[in-house]
Amino acid sequence: MTRPSDPSLWHIGLIGYGEVGRILAEDLRARGVAVSAYDLKLDRPDTAAALQAHAAGHGVALAASHAELALRADLIVSAVTASQAVGVAEACVPSLRPGSYFLDFNSASPGAKQRAAAAVDAAGGCYVEGAVMTSLPPYRIQVPLLLGGPHAAALEPALAALGFAPKVASEKLGVASATKMCRSVMIKGLEAMVIESFTAARHHGVEDAVIASLHETFPGIDWEKQAAYFFQRVIEHGRRRSEEVREVAATVREAGLTPWSATGTAERQAWVADLADGGLFGDKGTPGFARSADWRVEADRILKHIAPKD
Repeated sequence: MTRPSDPSLWHIGLIGYGEVGRILAEDLRARGVAVSAYDLKLDRPDTAAALQAHAAGHGVALAASHAELALRADLIVSAVTASQAVGVAEACVPSLRPGSYFLDFNSASPGAKQRAAAAVDAAGGCYVEGAVMTSLPPYRIQVPLLLGGPHAAALEPALAALGFAPKVASEKLGVASATKMCRSVMIKGLEAMVIESFTAARHHGVEDAVIASLHETFPGIDWEKQAAYFFQRVIEHGRRRSEEVREVAATVREAGLTPWSATGTAERQAWVADLADGGLFGDKGTPGFARSADWRVEADRILKHIAPKD
């Protein structure tokens, strides 16, 4: 089947129907673009209902497998957790339509992107590396997006027509993801450091002094607001973030460095995710979950949980 020359007539396949996938689906459907989606959570009775309701509400067709989705799509957007990035590309290969685009949105290392590209391109697809350069929710489909690989320049205008905000970083695979991963050493590391620093400061009763000192050093940052945001994002998305930072560590390791900072960040993010999964911050999906405007509320929950038991 020949892909239409007009991108608005393309069928977009989303693999991963989490926060990112649902936002992209909403924005693409608002433009009248045909969208299908597949997520492993559709195979689980405890998680399928919410995804099915969202899809029904926005006119998104749900596929039963990676292969079924690949059969429909002119453009596949893979937005899963970092550890699944290569596996998802390989799962699409048997049904991939020749000439279809595969846009890898995942926060994976340059090496992982190159392995995924090899599988897709060998099957006659056109793999494009994507690197989302900041948190997606505030920007939605217009989030800054770096593209990489030999097919990036051809896909860029089509993505722009679909509402994305793409920019080609390089025709060489790995450049866009390396930019993203090296940035994440700082951004995800700062999240972990703020949670660790502010929770410890809360225990010692010095949080106001610490914040005042940080404001003096970095006056452009509202540390109260930033801390509340960091706590919220890690509590809600720490599992995905920890997997991403393990890919960050792989990126650092590929440079010949021991990823001490990235490894510690991944452990802290995963630790918070474990607490969230255990219900420490409330049930996911309920109003108010990880939405406190005061980071102290969440820090106090952590401190109470780790306090020595009598």
